[in-house]
Amino acid sequence: MIQGIFYARFFPQEGTKIVAQSPPGCIVPVTAPGPSTAPPLATTNNNLNASITSSSATPGTSTTTSAIKPPLFDFSVLSEYIIPRKPFRNRYITVTDPDNKYLVLGFPVSIPDPRYDRNEFIFNFGLVVDHDVDQVPYERVVRRLAITFAEMEKQSGYLSQDQHKPQGECTWGERRDKNEDEGFFSTRRPIESLLEIIKEDLNNYGECMIPVDDANTINMKLFPYHPNPPEIKGWHVPVAKMKFADIVDPTWDLTLQRVIAHIDGVSDVRRVAFQADVSLELTQLALRHLLYYDTILLLDMFFFGACYAPRPGIHDFIANVDGMVDECANYVCIGALRSNSNDDDNNNNNNNNNNNNNGSSSKPSSPGPSTTATATLNNNNNNNNNLLGSFSTTPRSSSHYHLSTSPSNLSPETHSHHPTSPFHNPAASLSTERGHRLPNYLLIKLMTTFAPSKTVMEWLKMHMDSGIDVLRYVDVRRLVQFGVIKGCLYRVHKYVVSKQYLASLATGQSRRLTEKEIAARGGGVGGGGDPLQKYMDGCHCFDQIITELDLTDAEVMERLKGFKGAPAGDLTVIYR
Repeated sequence: MIQGIFYARFFPQEGTKIVAQSPPGCIVPVTAPGPSTAPPLATTNNNLNASITSSSATPGTSTTTSAIKPPLFDFSVLSEYIIPRKPFRNRYITVTDPDNKYLVLGFPVSIPDPRYDRNEFIFNFGLVVDHDVDQVPYERVVRRLAITFAEMEKQSGYLSQDQHKPQGECTWGERRDKNEDEGFFSTRRPIESLLEIIKEDLNNYGECMIPVDDANTINMKLFPYHPNPPEIKGWHVPVAKMKFADIVDPTWDLTLQRVIAHIDGVSDVRRVAFQADVSLELTQLALRHLLYYDTILLLDMFFFGACYAPRPGIHDFIANVDGMVDECANYVCIGALRSNSNDDDNNNNNNNNNNNNNGSSSKPSSPGPSTTATATLNNNNNNNNNLLGSFSTTPRSSSHYHLSTSPSNLSPETHSHHPTSPFHNPAASLSTERGHRLPNYLLIKLMTTFAPSKTVMEWLKMHMDSGIDVLRYVDVRRLVQFGVIKGCLYRVHKYVVSKQYLASLATGQSRRLTEKEIAARGGGVGGGGDPLQKYMDGCHCFDQIITELDLTDAEVMERLKGFKGAPAGDLTVIYR
């Protein structure tokens, strides 16, 4: 957000001066003049506080003035950088104020011409933004202001016609032929109003289109800067941050439309490419395009044999900062699931009829997130543990709960941006939206008991043995996904390392080969034919091996145990 905008000019007799600023007083103190008082000009040679009225002034008179707003920084300290020395002119510069709170963005311009005093006209249009704001989008605005007004000054002397010129200075317009038409200068828009409109439009709308006069218009727009996205690998899992179904247009790229239809938060990139019938390279390109515009995020594949560990951000989860635990409950709790028996169906129908007869709304309750059928949990377990026995046993409207999400399902981070979403409102009735929910202390216990040396299966068995029927009330994949997205957990990856190969790298007998060299040697690090050998340098996680070789984790471990290209005990599996 633009905190201030100004127009500075160098006068031969008075030095650097702020001619116009918006809002008033953002750069130098200004006063509210009386009816007969002209606004003073702030210069580097004058006392900045001289505009403040003396305490002896009589209240209510026309000469009484008062400061409007304190300046953002001390102009006298930064004045030599606003109009800098000659080597820094005609180029983009940034200056930080002494308090490290604001950035001054400017483009000082020097126009040499004999018609000016000292044969040079120097000015600068600058912006003031917060220090932590991305300055890249504003750089184009500063450059455009400098270039536009420089051209207008060269063509018509727009800036040199300033009404606040010091006494005795003769402008280019006054040196022109007296018979020349000067109607253009009488209809021009004042610079003060231009700066105010530019600041307000850019802050409110991100763009502006302002006519300066009959011949010139200022058109500018703030374009957010998106850094180049990281390379997308085949084992990454794309997760949508918005509902693509609501924004996809038929004019979109056909490949992109086919890829978007299979982003479900579970399938990895290779599976998305296979399901969309699109080549892997085009799928990665399409997903990288979505990642560039921050519409998806990338996660690791979920396995019950994977390990997760807490991050420092888990302290916010324990403290329930911004209702994080309640948001987690809305996202991961699934409640009791009814069986497929007809008796239960009949009982549910009778209960619904009774509720309708009692005056309750016949409008169906909001269902849980739509899902795809890849894995289900049946509610055939009638043994409720003591910890969860106090919860309601109202059955869900479906006998199955599917673990994988559909493209319309959003990540926890996305739900937090929609106030109407049950994921955002902690006070939403969980018994009607998602069945049952766990108490906050149990969710915190589940989240904090992940450990680097403990797989999800071992973590699950530990809680089942302690009496918490996790699978009955929690979608484990969603719990892990929530923790990773919110910065509470991180994935502990598994790598295979060949000690012999690392020793040869350390002694210089071998070197790390490129992908082209590995392919030329038949896929092996040392020229062997086993495709597993190229993954034994400790730089390729098991997710990559599983995806590229189309093997399961157990199959990879079996092949490593029977690997004959290395001596016994040479291979080691590490977690990091």
